[in-house]
Amino acid sequence: MPHWEYKYITSGPHGFATPALLETHLNQLGKDEWEIIQYQPLPANALAFNGVARRSTMRDWTLETAAAAAAKTEADKLRAEFAAKFQSGAAAAETGDDKPATLATETAAPGDELRRLRDTERDHDPEALADEAAGDDWANLTDSEDDLPTFFDAIKPHLRRNQRGPGQSVALDYLAKRWEQPEPDLLGAIQECGFVVPEAEDSPPDYLEFDGDLHWLNRNGRGQLFLNVREKPRPAFRVAVAKKLAPDDPAAVALAGEHAAELDALQKQAAERAARQAEQDARRAEAIAKREAAAAAGPSAAPEGDKLPPAGPLPAGEDLLAQLRPLMRPNRRGPGWSGSTTFLARALRCTEADLVAALAVAGLVANDSPGAKPVHTEIGAHVYWLNRDSRGGIWINGHERREGQAPETKDHKSEAAPAAPGAESGPASASAPSSASPLTAVRLLLKQNKRGSGVSGEVSFLARTLDKNPEEFLSTLLATGLALPGEDDAKPVFVEHGGEIFWLNENARDESLWLNAKPAKKFPARKSSRRDERE
Repeated sequence: MPHWEYKYITSGPHGFATPALLETHLNQLGKDEWEIIQYQPLPANALAFNGVARRSTMRDWTLETAAAAAAKTEADKLRAEFAAKFQSGAAAAETGDDKPATLATETAAPGDELRRLRDTERDHDPEALADEAAGDDWANLTDSEDDLPTFFDAIKPHLRRNQRGPGQSVALDYLAKRWEQPEPDLLGAIQECGFVVPEAEDSPPDYLEFDGDLHWLNRNGRGQLFLNVREKPRPAFRVAVAKKLAPDDPAAVALAGEHAAELDALQKQAAERAARQAEQDARRAEAIAKREAAAAAGPSAAPEGDKLPPAGPLPAGEDLLAQLRPLMRPNRRGPGWSGSTTFLARALRCTEADLVAALAVAGLVANDSPGAKPVHTEIGAHVYWLNRDSRGGIWINGHERREGQAPETKDHKSEAAPAAPGAESGPASASAPSSASPLTAVRLLLKQNKRGSGVSGEVSFLARTLDKNPEEFLSTLLATGLALPGEDDAKPVFVEHGGEIFWLNENARDESLWLNAKPAKKFPARKSSRRDERE
């Protein structure tokens, strides 16, 4: 019975690069007489596997014994042939015929009548017969080196993508471990292939070309050697020398004229730009000189249109506000004006504290926090209020009181009055306007929302569609009971009209003002309790 030897076979965690390389590897195992008894591919990669192979140790049959047996058979054939020739020669001698050629005569030298002597003492030794029969054919019984792959083909299954540049690479210590060879022996074989081992990390590489690819060695910062492979760069174009135009060529003359015209245009633009800059600098210098002269001469030297009230006690009440209104700027959204107390105090030639105190005497007081809801105060034909910005600055705001509107003492954005007993509380809403409300005409211009229910339209777009002034159009909407949006967490004021509710909101992206409408919800009446009946 033959004895078996076993071997653990694997392709490594990354497997082979192509199915052809895997097939070559398995064929090599078959040539080495290994029998695969277990083959388990990895689930994530069909070209990666683990397994076990075995082959016989050939204890009861070896190559030497087979050669000796073949030599012994050949020797027996030669003896039989020699005996047959000897017998035929003896018979011919008795009859007087010519002596036939025998083994002795064949082995005799030319011109030598005596046959060569042959040693027959080791005729029964199998090893001697095997050595004599094998001769120079013994090398044919071993594997030829031509069947082995070249070094450049053997490294292809182990190459991985290069992390430091184009192409692929593999560490030499990894190859030595996979091929079960000492690293110095592998390094010597690589040098025999023509590679030059770099001495340091920054040593310039020496490139070798094989089968259209470039190969080179490099060393990293830890001294580890890597073999790199990449495709040889292919030329993308062929160098060709163009013909230069002669100065007297008509095309060169025309191009020179175009170039001169372009230069003239650039010089003209530069001169115009320099003139505009000089004019701006002159106007700026003149304005600075006027301001310095006015500051040196005092307030009385200011032009008639730029005269400011002289410093002194501030007026009180409506007179102070009438003096502030021309200095306030119009609001960007909606009617009215606004101005910071810092700017207004400089315009009135007083301190900001004195102006804030005078406004407090008039009944205008700013809240402590920037997000607090302001308190509106009616003074004369206008409504005023103070508020704080995010930096703590105080601003005064005002607008004309609308006709037919009750005097305001609170914010016009406040919620509606509480619901009467017996009615379910709902969103804040104003009383429904009459059928002649402007909302009836505006409702026809509102468009369906892309997300959610209801319709909407930008106020400025609606004003342009109706050929109205945006401020006048917004005042018309506010007259219906709508109110401008307040803070982020403040509830909008709803106005019910035609079975729908309308409200204004501000777009957080571009701060544009929008009019919205959607069907009104019907709230069922709440059953009255005994407490309501007692009341």
